[in-house]
Amino acid sequence: MRGFRFSEFLPTEMPKGGFDNLLKLFSQLLNYTAGDAAEALAWMNELDKQYNLTDDTYGMGDFIDDLKNKGYIQENPTDGTFQITAKTEQTIRQSALEEIFGKLKKSGKGNHGSNRSGVGEEKNADRREYQYGDSLDQIDMTASIHNAQINHGLQNFTLTERDLEVEERDYKTLTSTVLMIDISHSMILYGEDRITPAKKVAMALAELIRTKYPKDTLDIVVFGNDAWPITLKDLPYLQVGPYHTNTYAGLELATDLLRRRKTHNKQIFMITDGKPTCLKENGRYYKNSMGLDRKVINKTLTMAAQCKRLKIPITTFMIARDPYLQQFVRQFTQVNGGKAFYSSLNGLGEYIFEDYIRNRRRTVR
Repeated sequence: MRGFRFSEFLPTEMPKGGFDNLLKLFSQLLNYTAGDAAEALAWMNELDKQYNLTDDTYGMGDFIDDLKNKGYIQENPTDGTFQITAKTEQTIRQSALEEIFGKLKKSGKGNHGSNRSGVGEEKNADRREYQYGDSLDQIDMTASIHNAQINHGLQNFTLTERDLEVEERDYKTLTSTVLMIDISHSMILYGEDRITPAKKVAMALAELIRTKYPKDTLDIVVFGNDAWPITLKDLPYLQVGPYHTNTYAGLELATDLLRRRKTHNKQIFMITDGKPTCLKENGRYYKNSMGLDRKVINKTLTMAAQCKRLKIPITTFMIARDPYLQQFVRQFTQVNGGKAFYSSLNGLGEYIFEDYIRNRRRTVR
């Protein structure tokens, strides 16, 4: 056992029996055990003892058998341990999406539209005369023929360029996003598990993009002493390490990834709980966790300014409330021209989803 504390994450009413109810709890526990199926099942057995999750008609053994038979877990032939499958990974993402996005439905679903008209995918109510360069598939032939009949009569039917009527269309903006997740050691310090909510948000955002905005892109970057990209498949197993916080490396990698994307809208979402404390110079790490190190801070601010020149706004989600840390975030945000949210762990998902959908409505040209 890793010693995680689960008391904050227990539902108000524990699910009682049945495969579907137990699967929801199992999926939640997998978030906190970094995808360790055996540990999640061990916790479920403990919870069953305390809250009577099962009864005489459906026991925990039945649930484990169903997990195997339905393809949610598989047994490692080498050591007999349980491992989750791709089906479970998707279930976790969908569960995270339902949990976070479901809370936003009352405030509207969001849309793809920008406030610009032109050659796009969705028709709007605007009409205008044909102009040179307009696409032929924009021409409203019914309206154009009607115009020709009014302008030239029925006896000698003539269709001229001035008769052509064009349907205006709204652009569907495409957005490329890099989500940066701080995996430094402080993300689990002080009795607070900060990495699990960050991980859950990443899975939910990835599932939202995959299902609702499939033409958008999402890259995920984690940063500690160094920074590296991870795949969607890696997310359930993500854990913090004995790392400092090399924010500069994370931003540098995020910017490189966005440079390769051929979209107008580009953005970085950064989830962190602390200040930059590390740089890598000539293959060696420069570290200082005591206060705000001028050398580390200035280089990080320089990277923020570079992102601004590249028209890449950075939205920082600060999940710590120390005044001197917030002061750094305000300075960082001012240099980049981006935004900052000082979010609680509970509201992190809603903040990110609202900001993502809002940002999709702007078009950078």
